[in-house]
Amino acid sequence: MSLRSLLLAVLLTLLPVAAFTDDNVAAASAPPAELASPRTTMAAFLHAMNDIGRGQPARIADAMSTLDLSEVSALVRRERGEDLAWMLLDVLDRTRLIDLDRVPEHSSTGAWTFERYRAGSIVIERQEDGAWRFSRRSIAALPAISEEVAERARVVASDASRSHQPLHLRIRDAMPASLKATPFFLENWRWLALFALIVLGVLVDRVVSWFLATFVRGWRKRSSTYQDVSDGMLRPLGLMAMAVIWWLGVNLLGLPEQVLLVLLIAVKFLAGISAVWTAYRLVDLLTAWLGKRAAATESTLDDALVPLAQRSFKIFVTVIGVVFIADNMNIDISSLLAGLGLGGLAFALAAKDMVQNLFGSITVLLDRTFSVGDWVVTDGVEGTVEEIGFRSTRIRTFYNSVVTVPNSKFITASVDNMGKRRYRRLKTTLGLTYDTPPERIEAFCEALRELVRQHPYMRHDYFQIYFNDFGAASLNVLVYVFWETPDWSTELRERQRFLLDILRVAKEMQVEFAFPTQTLYLREENNWQPPSGSGLNETAALAAGRDVGRSIAETQGNTGTPKPPVRF
Repeated sequence: MSLRSLLLAVLLTLLPVAAFTDDNVAAASAPPAELASPRTTMAAFLHAMNDIGRGQPARIADAMSTLDLSEVSALVRRERGEDLAWMLLDVLDRTRLIDLDRVPEHSSTGAWTFERYRAGSIVIERQEDGAWRFSRRSIAALPAISEEVAERARVVASDASRSHQPLHLRIRDAMPASLKATPFFLENWRWLALFALIVLGVLVDRVVSWFLATFVRGWRKRSSTYQDVSDGMLRPLGLMAMAVIWWLGVNLLGLPEQVLLVLLIAVKFLAGISAVWTAYRLVDLLTAWLGKRAAATESTLDDALVPLAQRSFKIFVTVIGVVFIADNMNIDISSLLAGLGLGGLAFALAAKDMVQNLFGSITVLLDRTFSVGDWVVTDGVEGTVEEIGFRSTRIRTFYNSVVTVPNSKFITASVDNMGKRRYRRLKTTLGLTYDTPPERIEAFCEALRELVRQHPYMRHDYFQIYFNDFGAASLNVLVYVFWETPDWSTELRERQRFLLDILRVAKEMQVEFAFPTQTLYLREENNWQPPSGSGLNETAALAAGRDVGRSIAETQGNTGTPKPPVRF
């Protein structure tokens, strides 16, 4: 194959691809059919505005699409665009009857002028994307043009009747010339309307707040669940009502763009903040009701879940509030989310401890390691659990301080939950004096056993009270008992009752408690020896001792085969 034939084959191969690509580019860059020429743009605007007069208010978006609103701030573009569309229609109706056949299909200059006024011109201009729209200079001059033609009679009665016009246009038409004057930035009637709007908003706030405070007081009297709720609990609802009144009023006054931008941003922000604040208060009411229900149950898991639910609801409300405020201020949330996605790895590394703490809190709840109110000992911290949060757990120590422990430690750390004990042990030794008779010791021990059997908070199936040891200065009685009490305070109270009963038994039985003593014996040295043949020899002494021991054992019934050991 020759070089010429090869090049020809390559060109024939690439030509359809290039043609297809060009077609796609052309199709992608082609403007919408309703904005393809000055005539279609004018027709699209007039048809959309006339459809609004026929009961299709949603068509205002189609009318706004014919306007170049690039110079209007994105924060007020929607509100200001509606006013500008109605303002443009009013100017057209007061200028002349529009014959669409005289509006050109094409323009070699890239612009077509509908009419020139002293304040500016109404021009349909070709944009960079190929669409024809009313130019941004025309849109910027519209307020001045509208004021210039305001005294003219309408040449044509549009289908978009006055009943569908914005309120401020109808009010302005009815105002005398003195109120239309502009001594300082705004017309007089708009200053008066702003003052009335502010007064109305404040009055609505006061009335709503008073009504809600009265309602809360009555509600508090009828229900025991909300005794801690203050009269101003629902106060943010009044602020939200005031913000809504101002929001609606500012949109109805047809203010200039600069004034509308400042006021509308402030009002939207106030409405968003008051809405989030109101939602917070409603969450508090909901969690108060949940807390009351949780307190009525025996389980402590729901007591720990209520604070977590409260925080979860508030986080959710905060996120929704931020999205609401951003949406009403025309802030692009998608770009923010995309940025978070790109920085996700860095965020994950930075939030490692937070994630560990979150899993730690989940571990505590699922494993029921401890609950609010439990007495725990972990990593040198001992106290009562006050709160289990997403990040940490707060423990009130016995010194009345608060120790915050990250929940991530509970994944691997050992926790001694003293609050989960069913029984609370007491092990002590009572020292009796050496001159206490054996019978009295045995009677004393049996009296203590009976105290245990009769005590309502003590464990009756397992306890040990026995004469256990010969001490250096006392006869030791072991007391090994258990309490079945729900908390430490009850344990201390019942322990005191039991110990006082021991003292009463000792006093009744004339049993004395020993204390460490030393006895000093003084003996005079002499050379006296027992007479020869008197006393007992060593063999006789041992036999006499065995006789005494056997006699005591037989008397006490401690003879015979060994008894099997007691198993517990």
